[in-house]
Amino acid sequence: MKMGMELEAVRSVVDEKLLFVKVHMPWDMLCTYAEVLHIKLPIQPNDLSTTSSPFNFLSCITKHFYPSEDLIAKETEYFTAPFEKDRLEYFYVKDRDLFFTPSMRSRMAYYILSRAPYEVQENIKKFGVTKLLDGGVYKAAYPLHDCRFNVMSKEDECPNERYLLYNEWAHPKSFYKMQPLDLIRKYYGEKIGIYFAWLGFYTAMLALAAIVGLGCFIYGYTTQETSTWSKEVCDPLIGGNIVMCPQCDKECTYWRLNSTCESSKKLCIFDNYGTLVFAVFMAIWVTVFLEFWKRYQAELEYDWDTVEFLEQEEQPRPEYEAKCNHTRINPVTRAKEKVPYTACGRCIRLSLGIGTVLFWIVLILASVVAIIVYRLAVFFSFSTRLQSDLKELEPFKEYVTAQMATSVTASIISFVVIMVLNILYERVAIWITDFELPRTKTDYENSLTLKMFLFQFVNYYSSCFYIAFAKGKVVGYPGQPVYLLGKYRNEECDPGGCLIELTTQLTVIMGGKAIWNNIQEVLLPSLGFGFVTLFVASFPLAPVLALVNNLFEIRVDAWKILTQFRRMVPEKAQDIGAWQPILQGVAILAVASNAMIIAFTSDMIPRLVYYWSFSVYPYGDHSSHTMQGYINNTLSVFDIQDFSNKSRPLQTPYWFNNSTTCRYRDFRYPPGHHRQYEYSIYYWHVIAAKMAFIIVVEHIVYLTKFVLSYVIPDVPYTVREQIKREKYLSQVILHETNLKLVTKRLKPVADKIHKHNEDKEEEMMDLNF
Repeated sequence: MKMGMELEAVRSVVDEKLLFVKVHMPWDMLCTYAEVLHIKLPIQPNDLSTTSSPFNFLSCITKHFYPSEDLIAKETEYFTAPFEKDRLEYFYVKDRDLFFTPSMRSRMAYYILSRAPYEVQENIKKFGVTKLLDGGVYKAAYPLHDCRFNVMSKEDECPNERYLLYNEWAHPKSFYKMQPLDLIRKYYGEKIGIYFAWLGFYTAMLALAAIVGLGCFIYGYTTQETSTWSKEVCDPLIGGNIVMCPQCDKECTYWRLNSTCESSKKLCIFDNYGTLVFAVFMAIWVTVFLEFWKRYQAELEYDWDTVEFLEQEEQPRPEYEAKCNHTRINPVTRAKEKVPYTACGRCIRLSLGIGTVLFWIVLILASVVAIIVYRLAVFFSFSTRLQSDLKELEPFKEYVTAQMATSVTASIISFVVIMVLNILYERVAIWITDFELPRTKTDYENSLTLKMFLFQFVNYYSSCFYIAFAKGKVVGYPGQPVYLLGKYRNEECDPGGCLIELTTQLTVIMGGKAIWNNIQEVLLPSLGFGFVTLFVASFPLAPVLALVNNLFEIRVDAWKILTQFRRMVPEKAQDIGAWQPILQGVAILAVASNAMIIAFTSDMIPRLVYYWSFSVYPYGDHSSHTMQGYINNTLSVFDIQDFSNKSRPLQTPYWFNNSTTCRYRDFRYPPGHHRQYEYSIYYWHVIAAKMAFIIVVEHIVYLTKFVLSYVIPDVPYTVREQIKREKYLSQVILHETNLKLVTKRLKPVADKIHKHNEDKEEEMMDLNF
């Protein structure tokens, strides 16, 4: 009240002991703090005609799905300038009650409340409503909603914005409608607005990726029965006669290749030529997505007056100001200013934060190693007992293999560990960021976002990276296997590759995370992005799942904040903050990871090498290029007499008869060759083709990225013109104001000179007379 606010106490109609204190800001106070916070307000209507951009193709499609303008009218566009009380006459004030939006009023009120002093105790100044909330003086502090969400207010002055948002945005019947972003921003502020703008744009762009991914999946599903190499695996005369070497020591035994018939068919769904096309498409899609998002974000920045939202305009956090006990010289102004820590203290705080993050990342890697050990141990158990335990479930016996059971159980355990570590680390990250004492709210959120991303990137994706790039790569051969920790024999991939296991892992983690997030009411749209881009080559349905998840998430989040939450204090935000460089980094990494998945996890390159080189002369016997004989050509031969005592199987199946060799997945010379068990010429051809593929794909995609970045400007032409016009008008106002000020100051002097000259003229006339 001393600072000029008006307070109104109202007793609760439910609990007489509970009082509500309404906070009102008079016009003069609004003008004062609008200038303090550099709030941009209208100076005149926008007089530039808006021309549609050739790149804004989404608006052409989505314009038919916007809410009715009869209910949510399109806002008038204005040129704006930072508010100054002394230049009020130059601002476009039609109605004082509507000049400052509710979100502006709430932001100014919270700014005052968070800094208002209330007590001095032992030379310590206590201030801010946050401290009063912690002490129990107040139970809560929040802006009021303008009406009930499902009942329109009968008061003429009530805009009913909450009711309109619920009916045209959050209600299930409006699931197909575009979001009224201007009204969301007006009601909740720019930060909530930019969140839903990003989520909506991401969802719209996902539609194309989902269509292409679904097409690739359908192609794989329809061709799984006609795939040559899959038919060879399932053929009793080919796959039925190929005896595979045991995949673990002693307890595992020999097995026929056609026992993996069903898994090889399922693998064909995800590992086919369509997957290759889809991987390249997604690498280009992510580039296009980020380029168009930058343009769309530039439009929002201008429309929402955040183009010049610079650091000096953002006020320090109350928590920062409360601990400003040290003095330093500001490097810009050279004036003395208060800071909460010395240079050494800041270094200690940052070092502690970095050390904590690194410790938790090491903890994640330790959990990944533990899950790998689990996979190795349980595969041994499943290999010896699973088939006998499933004798009564004959229809499922051919589907449930030891490899599949190991993959599914390990994926579920991995998901549970991921979510538990995520919950624990989130609390630690908040505590560390609070300890670091960032100056502004933006600095705080960027610091917290970076910590959470580094942790969650390793947490969510480490198991996927293991399956994609480590599993089955260093296994040796049956006579000389490689062991983890000197005890556990390294995992081998299915004869068709590890791609189906990577698909299983992605399905469990991505699906489980989406369900968990909706149950926990967490707004984390940016973490869907890595699954859609980093490993999409192994799972073409990832964009479809992300699209469905986002469609639900937009409406669920809208319903939650409109019906279940108090109205949040509006906050200013220029962009998506630290997520922007993070997404760009993920996009660059996605190109490399997808190229490497196709090269090293998929069997695509070995198939192409066989088709074009080893199926015909001089390496093959076929007269024309074909995939026939691929399976036999890509499985190496091992003499069972060369087993070590540690690895030799204790039992042999009844059908083994007098076989002297078994086959294993690798490209090595057969026994009896002068270079037996060494890598064959096929292996070096495949390695060369894989490296060439990675280099070519990366260069094509990065060249495309460079061309698109050059062709598609970050800021649309119309926005650039409007920014120039706005700056020009601001300069005109500044010039006219300064001119008036100079005129006002010089007027007394001019009047005095004028009067003096008149007196002189009268004297001269008197003398002449």
